[in-house]
Amino acid sequence: MTDTSTPPSADSSAEATAAEPAGTEEAKKSETVASDSDLFRQSEIAADYVEGLLDILDYDGDIDELVSAGRPMVEVVGGRLQPLVGQRGATLEALQELTRLAIFRATGSPSRLLLDIGGYRAARRKELGAVARNAVEKVKEHGDPVRLEAMSAFERKCVHDVVNAIPGVQSESEGVEPNRRIVVRVAD
Repeated sequence: MTDTSTPPSADSSAEATAAEPAGTEEAKKSETVASDSDLFRQSEIAADYVEGLLDILDYDGDIDELVSAGRPMVEVVGGRLQPLVGQRGATLEALQELTRLAIFRATGSPSRLLLDIGGYRAARRKELGAVARNAVEKVKEHGDPVRLEAMSAFERKCVHDVVNAIPGVQSESEGVEPNRRIVVRVAD
């Protein structure tokens, strides 16, 4: 699911801050720190889970755990990891869901963990950027909407991000998983 909400403007946050007692701002800062530490804890749980899977499968890989853009992330780097990615990232998506379940089991809270293996997501993000720009060119040239192939939530988010950064066009998802796709059209 793509988050299409917009962050509050600086003016609205300034108004909110002015209306709050002085100690509230400090409380918000400590919540943010706690939130970041919770996210890092999720990435640690995920890294432990993935390490256990790699041991069972007898795969070698270096595991990095981090928090980026408000999401816990785990990256696995190493040779002969392609079987863990699978065709079009299907195995990677399944492993990500299993890892999210492990986090839920440990914390009792759902996670937005992003798992990457062998740099697949970074490479796919570049490919999808080219697909999105190509669709935008077709829409601008002909004016007709362009429907892209069915994609995973990660892939759709990558395309939405590129299209939304280009003036004069817009994108939206349609359909039901696993056949959910993006339609790029001239902006209203």
